[in-house]
Parts: sequence; C-alpha cells; structure tokens
Amino acid sequence: MTITFDKLPGNLEELMALPYASLSEPEYSAALFVAVMMNYTADKEETYRMLEFLKGPYGLSPYEKSFLADRMADGSHVVRSFFKGTSPDNDYTPSMPYTVETERGFDSEIDGRMKIFMTSSGADSKRHILLRHKPSTNQWFVEDQMLLAMIRPPKSDDPWA
Repeated sequence: MTITFDKLPGNLEELMALPYASLSEPEYSAALFVAVMMNYTADKEETYRMLEFLKGPYGLSPYEKSFLADRMADGSHVVRSFFKGTSPDNDYTPSMPYTVETERGFDSEIDGRMKIFMTSSGADSKRHILLRHKPSTNQWFVEDQMLLAMIRPPKSDDPWA
C-alpha cells in the first residue's frame, strides 16, 4: 500500500488531523510511525507524545525512549531512508510529497498481530514493524519495530565515498 503525506506531523494535534490517524489499517500505523519519527530531532518530547498515541494501550516505556535516543543519535537519515526518492547518494533526501510503501508480511493477522514490511533505501533487506489489532476500536497499534537498525551512511558522512 502506498501512503502519502503532503506534510509530516509536528505535534499530536497535526497527527490526529491526518486521515491515517484512524489507525484502521495496519499500513496506516506503520507509515505514521515513520512520519512521526521524522520529528524526533526537532522535538523529542512531542515525538514521544505522538508515539504514545501510536502505541495505544502499550504506551512508551523508558526502555523504548532510551532505545530511540540511541538509534537517533546520528540524526534522522535512517528514518528518511524509508521515504521514496531517497538513497545514500542524495543523503537520504525524500522526494515530495513524502511517500512510504508498505507490504503485509502475511495475508491475515495471527493472534491479532501483523507484520508490515518497508524498504529502506540504505539496507539490503526489508525491515518490519509489528502491529497489534484492538478489536473494540478496530485500530492497529505499534507493538514493536525493527526499522531503526543501522543502514549505509549518507554519502556526505561516508569516509570511503
């Protein structure tokens, strides 16, 4: 599924105004995670607020905050790599509008969970995010993610380029 953003959310109110904020499809939640993480270097606390919404009943643990701080210490190029038009050669600069491609890991949910795969232009294999369905609201919430692993450095940061 292709998810497109004309503008990325900078706060919880902007996130809630997006049509994908219904979280009615697992792909919406997966793409919103990437969109929200683009705000991390600008406003970490507001990003946490938005992630709390995407995590639903799970909330965001102190461990997850520490993990995000570690993964985002080198900047947002890992997150940017999930948008169309990016590559190490253009320092992971996305084309406009911001577009994310998602792919279901299997045809149906298993135990109320579904993996959504996304391509990083800096990695050799797709990365996934695990979502959990809440039947009472028909929403998909982020349970775990494997998106923020290391990727090839941007060309401007690569001493071997």
